[in-house]
Amino acid sequence: MHDVKHPTRPQFLAGLAAGAAVAAGVTPVRAADAVNIINTGSNDSLALQALIKNKHYFDSVGISDTTQNVSDGVKLMAAIITGQSDIAILTGFSQIFPAIENGAQIKLLGGAVLPSNFVMYTANPAIKTVKDLEGKTIGTGAVGALVYVAAAALLRRFGVDPAKVTFVNIGSSSDVFRAVAAKKIDAGPAQHEFTRMAAQLGVRALATFATDLPQFTQQGAFTTDRIIAQKRDVLVRTLAAYGKAYRYVDSPASKADYVQAFADAVGPDSAEQAEDLWTWFQQYKAYDAALVLTPERVAYMQQLNVALGVQKAVLPFEQVADMSIARDALKLLR
Repeated sequence: MHDVKHPTRPQFLAGLAAGAAVAAGVTPVRAADAVNIINTGSNDSLALQALIKNKHYFDSVGISDTTQNVSDGVKLMAAIITGQSDIAILTGFSQIFPAIENGAQIKLLGGAVLPSNFVMYTANPAIKTVKDLEGKTIGTGAVGALVYVAAAALLRRFGVDPAKVTFVNIGSSSDVFRAVAAKKIDAGPAQHEFTRMAAQLGVRALATFATDLPQFTQQGAFTTDRIIAQKRDVLVRTLAAYGKAYRYVDSPASKADYVQAFADAVGPDSAEQAEDLWTWFQQYKAYDAALVLTPERVAYMQQLNVALGVQKAVLPFEQVADMSIARDALKLLR
């Protein structure tokens, strides 16, 4: 677990701090403007969080955050449903649709990373194409989790029946890559940033999800109806802070700051990995600077769930999404 906190200013300095903040163009933070965020524990999530901290994006919208990172999507969903966390942002969201179908009061609020940054890796020399994965073991997360749904979608794209492979619940995509490299499984999806390391470990790429599955959406933000009712303005400003980070990382000017943030979050010897990932972000303009997810993208993810037997039917867009919060966040970015 990785916790990042930006505490509010001490009460006895509130007046002085507020004056200084206004002079600097920063919105003063009130205790009521705290937000509890839960994200995945992938390196790209940790790096973006570090960038947000380094650039003071939460300060700029008057937000104090506590951010928790987990590798288990089940824990993430539980934190949202129980109210332990206010919002999930950098995470897969396929699992919310069957939850809504079963009565959960959850809404998708916006996009984060649009194209998937997964690559299907293998270290098995007998496997030459995705079609060769039939009858093999593939590392994923739990059924319905992002890694599982992405892997199943890629198999379907290349004409492989997901029922004819053996899915192994390894955990996060980083865990999957380690299992592939150790030859504990035949293949599995993991982040693009492992490409350089893969060549050194005898691991090969079979497919690139961003190009082979262009409609697959990697990450989005969601919360409960209760939190929307109680903290709507805080959610708007939270998405605005993330929107600032999305726009910056998608711009060529962000390289040095992104590499530094990656080092802060992941480790000092990660420059090559950070540069590779930053280049990928530049290639695809991967972060959703527009924030608002289209009905077409949401429908695709639901249709995939239905095809995999994860949910029964495609639900109406209005039942599963509230993009008004993202649209209001965009107004703060103008």
